[in-house]
Amino acid sequence: MVDRSFGEVAVSVAIYQIRRWVRFGRQVGGSSRYILKTYPMRLALVFLCAFAANAQQSFDFVVYGGTAGGVATAVAAARHGLKTALLEPRDHIGGMVSGGLSGTDTGRKEVIGGMALEFYYRAGRKYNMDRHLNELSWMPEPKVAEAIFREMLKEAGVTLFERHRLKEKSGVVKSGNRVTAILTENGVRFSARYFADTSYEGDLMAQAKVSYTYGREGISDYGESLAGIRAVTESHQFAVDVSARGKDGKVLPEVSTEPRGRPGEGDKRIQAYNFRVIATNVAENRLPWPKPAGYDPKRYELLANYLDAMTPFLGRPLTFNEVSLLRIIPNGKVDLNNRNGFSTDYIGKNYGYPEGSYAERERIWKEHIDYQQGFYYFLANDGRVPKSLQEEVRSYGLAKDEYIDTNHWPHQLYIREARRMVSDFVSTQKDLQTERTKPDVIGMGSYASDSHNIQRFINDRGFVENEGDVQVQVQPYQIPYRILVPKRAEVVNLLVPVCFSSSHISYASMRMEPQYMIIGHAAGIAAALAAKGNLAVQDVSMAELQSQLREEGAVFEYSIDAYNKAFSAIRKRFAVPARTGPIPWGRPAKQ
Repeated sequence: MVDRSFGEVAVSVAIYQIRRWVRFGRQVGGSSRYILKTYPMRLALVFLCAFAANAQQSFDFVVYGGTAGGVATAVAAARHGLKTALLEPRDHIGGMVSGGLSGTDTGRKEVIGGMALEFYYRAGRKYNMDRHLNELSWMPEPKVAEAIFREMLKEAGVTLFERHRLKEKSGVVKSGNRVTAILTENGVRFSARYFADTSYEGDLMAQAKVSYTYGREGISDYGESLAGIRAVTESHQFAVDVSARGKDGKVLPEVSTEPRGRPGEGDKRIQAYNFRVIATNVAENRLPWPKPAGYDPKRYELLANYLDAMTPFLGRPLTFNEVSLLRIIPNGKVDLNNRNGFSTDYIGKNYGYPEGSYAERERIWKEHIDYQQGFYYFLANDGRVPKSLQEEVRSYGLAKDEYIDTNHWPHQLYIREARRMVSDFVSTQKDLQTERTKPDVIGMGSYASDSHNIQRFINDRGFVENEGDVQVQVQPYQIPYRILVPKRAEVVNLLVPVCFSSSHISYASMRMEPQYMIIGHAAGIAAALAAKGNLAVQDVSMAELQSQLREEGAVFEYSIDAYNKAFSAIRKRFAVPARTGPIPWGRPAKQ
């Protein structure tokens, strides 16, 4: 069931009742106008009753945030018998998986199991990958990804409420250390025994008075060598010296005049966001790069100077793939991402997002659209762009068959990091590198510690420099259940599978979408186990949880045997029923 708003349901109920009255009036010889004219109070009463009924919703489990992790959480709980609702503040589900991040950040694929593996298996079936002797599709188109998520929700019996955003500042009702209800802006009250915050922002978590942080810890906080402001940032950097000032001596746009800060110290700056744009070079499906309102080419003077300096440095102009990473996805499309010194990441312009009001976040969101649309428009149209690069950019454009309702621009801003819960256990650098096994393991990760740049400053030589990017490889590690439960004294019936308890450095690895789905899968089963025993989420039996996860294809160790067992569990769910009757290619039966 998709319930876009309780008002729509109320109207439907009222229309149904009006039609009944009209039919009755005609049967007794009256006119439709007369019936409606003589029953104004009844009509008003129908609307009021319909609104009241839909303003009170009760479930076993309410999941807030229609991200991929949110879908996994809701589906897992519903499959285990909980009456489950999934609330999404906007109009789409799947978060970044359906919002442009088609070039999946897999790390070592053998550690991806459970519902994450099921999702990519379902994608493989959508694309008939078995024709190519494969069963998985790791890079589905956004529209295909969202269709899969909606199918999973429908099959599991999850009730989906779109356009239901948590009431700002007063959206969570608590009794002691339990959340009893949440309130949405459109006036609906959702009561439940258990809740999960699966949003990228962590608003439910924050309003529930759960401890959290944002930004970067310093080295001294947890003893992480990679923590804090970076002394040297090698990746996604300006490969040549480019002046921070224009010919007029003024600081160029998109350069901060704030000091970098002392290496190793923490701050409240946030790694850069962008949109993962889906583009195509298939002419019949290609739209031109849009020109944003208020476009000013002077905004990209630093980009022009960078492109100009790189040509003699390389002995050739940069390519499109070198200024905006291209990940090839099905049907002639590409997923575009940030790359090198000046690209799609809007560096330093998202600091207010984690704690921002809804209005401030909308402003930041819009500013990111304007910046990134202007970036591509500049590359495609400005005379300062090298001809070969410009021709290549012009050969691409927005995909006509994606994001129909948002002018073919992604409906999800890539919020790489916002709030992070601080629980009794906080995952840190050592949990990725040296202490990689956990007694309460629920899944695995393996992607590098990957933080995008956080600021662009003027170095002591007067050149621009990016700071904050971290690219450090890790070995496969186990993810513990402890990171998704708050401190017992704060809340005992809330799970946090996306803004989980982690340092910035640890989150930089675990923030990948397959891991969100893996953690969400565990959260959904944990909610069902807690409900069954009327337990605090902190008291769920790890033996039961791990046993159920294994049965459903979770991977707890990095080995071919473990991966094969996980794959067998997923195949079993989609196995073709055993054939009955005669074999089609056998001999005809004797009469």
